[in-house]
This record gives sequence, structure tokens and C-alpha cells, in this order.
Amino acid sequence: MRRSLSTVLRVVIFTCAIWPVLRAEDLEADSHRFVLIDTQSGQWVREKTLSSKNFDGIAKASGWSVRKEVLHGGKQNGVDLITIENGAMAFRVIPTRGMSILDVEINDFRIGWESPVKEVVHPQWVNLESRGGIGWLEGFNEWMVRCGLEFAGHPGVDQFTDNTGAEAEMMLTLHGKVGNIPASRVELLIDKAPPHRIRLRGTVHESMLFGPKLKLTTEVSTIPGSTELTISDEVTNIGSDPQEIQLIYHTNFGVPLLSEGANFIAPVQSVQPMNAAATEDIDAPWTYAAPTKGYIEKVYLMKLYADANSETLVCLKNSEGNRAATIRYNVDQLPCFTLWKNLTTIENGYVTGLEPGTSYPFNRSVERPHGRIPVLAADETRQFTLTYEFMNSTQQINESIEEIRKLQNDRPTEILQDPPE
Repeated sequence: MRRSLSTVLRVVIFTCAIWPVLRAEDLEADSHRFVLIDTQSGQWVREKTLSSKNFDGIAKASGWSVRKEVLHGGKQNGVDLITIENGAMAFRVIPTRGMSILDVEINDFRIGWESPVKEVVHPQWVNLESRGGIGWLEGFNEWMVRCGLEFAGHPGVDQFTDNTGAEAEMMLTLHGKVGNIPASRVELLIDKAPPHRIRLRGTVHESMLFGPKLKLTTEVSTIPGSTELTISDEVTNIGSDPQEIQLIYHTNFGVPLLSEGANFIAPVQSVQPMNAAATEDIDAPWTYAAPTKGYIEKVYLMKLYADANSETLVCLKNSEGNRAATIRYNVDQLPCFTLWKNLTTIENGYVTGLEPGTSYPFNRSVERPHGRIPVLAADETRQFTLTYEFMNSTQQINESIEEIRKLQNDRPTEILQDPPE
């Protein structure tokens, strides 16, 4: 009886601790706001569901909901997961893994890929330095994961100035650290005014003594009833010295959207193979083959045309032509685009990556001489916005393809036959 009573008391104490965070008076002027995670105040909501039923007059017809849970078992034990259902689609955000997005689902049609990594791996199980610096792959199964912030791209040695002022070397691991850093603060906001946008905000710190002091502030948002989601990111140098940054939005698609006969469509200004294997079909990298045993990944480096506001649009269309996903973004913010094709067997990770970025995925030591490494001054912030749309009508898809055609505007695509030296 004592043990049972103790357990009940602990539950009551825990419940009382979290409910002040979720009470109705915890509001912003224009939005209902609910703090889910905050390391500064010690707040952490273990499990909670909010939905249109909890609010009068806020998009009730769509039947939207937001659910916070904690995963159990295996390497995913202790991982926070937040599922946002807006009435037309659902997507899952992983605060424990840098606010990455695990997948998107529309009427049982999953947007994501079948990674050999089956669990949502807690960062404590990821050794970034394993296998020559490619340990990042031990947790890689997200639909969208950020590469960065201090560095992204291939592993390898780079030069830096250490805390004594001496020139030194450091080992950069694959795609950086931010995708394996848990968010320090996560809050949910629901706009009071139509169209009642649902916003999930997170703050991720990548900082250390004698090293980078970078803060990622991200907002993933959607409108109830839509098949769009928007990522609005800010990267801030909170240190007092200039700091290099890199950021690549590694967005990955597998079956069923990806299959033999699928097509990548974009207003391509130039394309160049990144690796030797990609030279084989550099004249037509836009088409996809069926899963192929022994396939060697192919990577293509692209520059894209944009409109007068520097906005561009890319599309991945399935083989039947009745499903597609698009990414709309600004080429001034993200001037480099990488197309990754890993058309191996399903079991080995059949996937393609559409990757807008500040740079290409070479090691930072390679990107720096080409001027593709942004530098933030002290207290400087850079913004990055991407809007993803998921389409299941031929008319929508054709309209997007026509928009891309207009961005191309009959301008040529420069095809470079060989990888960069």
C-alpha cells in the first residue's frame, strides 16, 4: 500500500507540475501558446494531446490535433515525438533529433523512405566519429533532416585556429551535429485568427567553449485542411566573434512516391556530377530506375533559375503522374541544390534526396575556397524558409510543372561532364 500511495503521489505531483504550462491563460496576443519543453524552467510535458475539440471556433471542421509522446524501447527509448494532424495530412517532428521531421502521411500515403535504420534513434546511440566519420548514418531515417550548423558535408580534416591562437586541425564528421542535438525549448502556437495556422517552434543550441556559439530557432507550421507545411528557420551567432555556418535541408523520398519512372523536375541552370558514378547519366539525371542491387549512389550539383524575387520551385513526380511533392524556397538564402540518388534495393535504402543548401556537401575545406561558406557576424541572424506541398491531383501537378517551365523560360541548362577537381 505504501508503494502504491507513493506512486500515486508522484503522478499527482508530476501532473501539477505540467498543467500550469498548458493552462488557457498561457496565451500570446494572437495565438494560444503551450510550452512543451523548456530546459531553462525545467518544464517537460511527457504526453499530451490537444485538438480542435479543445477550442471554440478554431478550425473545428478540419478535426486537427497535436499529440506529444515519448517513445519506448530499443535505441529510441526516451525520444520525444510530436505528431501534428491538420485534417488533411499528418507529420511527425522529433525534438530530440534537432527538430527533424520523421515523415508525412496523407490518407495512408506515406512521404518518407524505408531506411535500414528502423527506430527513431536517440542521439546518445549515435557515434558521429564511427567508421571514419560517417556515424551520422546510424540514426539517419528522417524525411527531412538538417545538415549543419558549424559544418555539413563529407567527413575529413579541416584547419582552424585553436584557443591559443595556433593553427590546428580538426576532424569534421558527416553532415554536422545539429540533427543529433535535442531541442532546448519547444512550444506549440495556434493562431486565433483564420486560417488558424498551427506552429511548432523549437530552439536548438550548437555551442561550446572555444568553438561555435550558434542557435537554431525553427518553426514548422501548417494550416488546418491544407497539404502544405512551411519550415521557417533562423540561425543566429550568439558569440562575439564571426562564425562560419553551413546548412543543407536533406529532404528524402522513397517508395511509394519514388519508383521506376519517377521524375525530378526543376528549372536547372547548371548540373555537374559530384562523384564519378554520376557521370554515367549526367545528360539525364532527372529520371529514376527501379531498385537495383549493387547500385552506387550518384550525386549531382545544381544551380537553379528563379523568379524576380529569387524564389524557385522543384518537384518530384511519381511514375503514374498522380502524386508529387514540391519544395519552394529562395535561392539567395539557399543558393546550392544537391540531387542525391541512392537507387539500391529497398532493404538497403532506396531513396532520393532533394537538398537545398548554403553549400554543396563537400567537406568545408573544399567549399570555403569557392566562397560557399556563409560567415555570421556577432549577433547576426540569417533566415531560411522552405514550403513543401504534397499533391494528389493531376491538375495541381501540371500547374506546378508549368510554373517550373516558366522559371526555366527556355533558358539553357549547362551540363558539366566531369566532377569538380
